[in-house]
Amino acid sequence: MPRDPLIGLVGKPSSGKSTTLNSFTTIDPQRAIGYLQIDCACARYDVSDRCKPNYGSCVQGRRSVPIELLDVPGLTPNAHMGAGLGNKFLDDLRHADALVHVVDVSGTTDAEGKTTRGYDPSDDIIWLRSEIVRWIEGNLMDKWGSIKRRHVALKANPVETLQNQFSGYGSTAQTVGAVLSRLGIKEPLEQWSSETVSAIVHTFTDEKFPTVFALNKIDHPDADKNIAKIAKTQDARSIVLCSAISEVFLRKLAKQGFVKYIEGSDRVDTREDLVEMGDKDGGGLKELDDKLRTRIENLKDLVLYRFGSTGVVQVLSKAAQLLGLVPVFPVRNIYTFGTGSAGENTVFRDCVLVKKGTTVKDVARKIMGDAPLAYIESHGGKRVSEDEVVMVGKNDVLSFKIGR
Repeated sequence: MPRDPLIGLVGKPSSGKSTTLNSFTTIDPQRAIGYLQIDCACARYDVSDRCKPNYGSCVQGRRSVPIELLDVPGLTPNAHMGAGLGNKFLDDLRHADALVHVVDVSGTTDAEGKTTRGYDPSDDIIWLRSEIVRWIEGNLMDKWGSIKRRHVALKANPVETLQNQFSGYGSTAQTVGAVLSRLGIKEPLEQWSSETVSAIVHTFTDEKFPTVFALNKIDHPDADKNIAKIAKTQDARSIVLCSAISEVFLRKLAKQGFVKYIEGSDRVDTREDLVEMGDKDGGGLKELDDKLRTRIENLKDLVLYRFGSTGVVQVLSKAAQLLGLVPVFPVRNIYTFGTGSAGENTVFRDCVLVKKGTTVKDVARKIMGDAPLAYIESHGGKRVSEDEVVMVGKNDVLSFKIGR
């Protein structure tokens, strides 16, 4: 049965990885639930006023959908050789569908997370990828001779042979096929050179572990020059500027009743702000002392006004984009979008996230398990084939009818 997407957070000690994880709802010390913001189907069908999700929330058609995050500890140079918690780091890593690499762009921590000045954080990006590549390539090359002999003996195709080796990293035959297609390799597997194998491992790493670079501590004076350098070497579509500690601080103040703050937004309102806007009660918020007021104003100037947000929520959105996640809304009644219960007026109670290319059949298995299905309907009562692919706006609202 298809599992839910899992986002792995990686980063050296003191990079702000734990702070980033703590800005979400923690399940245990290593796992948390983040909320991915998506456009809900309720807005498409003009029923936003009746949208009441079982999990997360929906405000005027903007829905927060839970997604699981995994803290991957033990990132240090030579992790592939077992340094530090290297073996655990790499073992945990293989469960992730995408990575968020939290990079300390202040330059005040070295490769091991120790305090320093003038460190080049672009080096962290280079050696993280190197660790993953060397781990996979080392495992593959250690037994390459026997792999080739078995491949020839079984008259297997390259996808089958490589998938047998890569399955331990959470790979699929589709992933391996995409890797070989990108490289356009013509030679038989038994004739591949070590350079060809290395190219396959590099491409597999890109395909299996798409990575968002969360450039953290953006409010530090040295951050700008380090961000500029990283931007020259990495795809801008994979970069998010963030201040995890600012997000944690704002969420804490909002929970304590000192400010009004919507996660991921570009503004934070105090009691005084709301009074100036005409709310005599100031939204029921508490009064701020001078120290707290100054700190909030500095945060506005250095982070919110300059960068548009703390970036933490945007990190999840970027990871979802790299994975091509599609939100699917299962309903019992395809005409009312409700649960089918008598007197129930709410709509789109549930939402699941699936990867791009997922079929209607895959969604059915994810939601209904092995229950026998008579047919599947989409919007308007149209019956859809199990082989059809779900996409945003097409086959993403489904009703499953049990029977034979």
